[in-house]
Amino acid sequence: MRINQYIASAGVCSRRAADELIEKGRVKVNGKVLGTMGYHVQDGDIVEVDDIRVEPETKKVYYLLNKPAGYVTSTADKEGRPLVTELVPDSIRVFPVGRLDFNTSGLLILTNDGELSNRLMHPSHGFNKKYLVRAQGIVTRAEAARLEKGVDIGGFVTSPAEVHLIKHDRNSTLAEIVIHEGKNRQVRRMFKAIGHPVLELCRTGLGNLEIGKLAIGQCRKLSPAEVEYLKRV
Repeated sequence: MRINQYIASAGVCSRRAADELIEKGRVKVNGKVLGTMGYHVQDGDIVEVDDIRVEPETKKVYYLLNKPAGYVTSTADKEGRPLVTELVPDSIRVFPVGRLDFNTSGLLILTNDGELSNRLMHPSHGFNKKYLVRAQGIVTRAEAARLEKGVDIGGFVTSPAEVHLIKHDRNSTLAEIVIHEGKNRQVRRMFKAIGHPVLELCRTGLGNLEIGKLAIGQCRKLSPAEVEYLKRV
């Protein structure tokens, strides 16, 4: 088994993130810093990440979390901020699939299945991502049409989106948007491009998975059918 796959199977991170750990010299095999990403782990090898021994998990777990704002989508944080992994009640190490910004809440998948995570994060999958947005000011139908057509968010024009204006008050607009890409801070950048910065943002759907009535900060295990759906995708 290749070293990055071994680390991913241990529930430490995805294979791509494992490659970064190796490049930074944070991975040791049999006490020596690993110098190549192409190493194949042999029977009896002792693999360590940050001087902690890791071994592949045999039990795969899959969680859907309603992430609160103010949590970092990572397994570690140098600033000591709260981590999404702390909200999962399982003793098995898991890692998040994809990212949600620190100030964004909503649907996030966590698992120790490195292979599945790696496939889901590949750009070719293009999951529909549904968000509930509270934007500053009154978003007009014409401005929403610009989002639906695609806007330039700084050297990149977004693909067509689906936008539904729900309601507005004197100072803000509540809207639902479905995008088909996953650029960094994409929804925030899209609304900023039409002159309406995002005040609050919550991801409510990913593919055919929905946050439903799951309370903020709570998580649940994915059903076998939901896991099968993700693997099929």
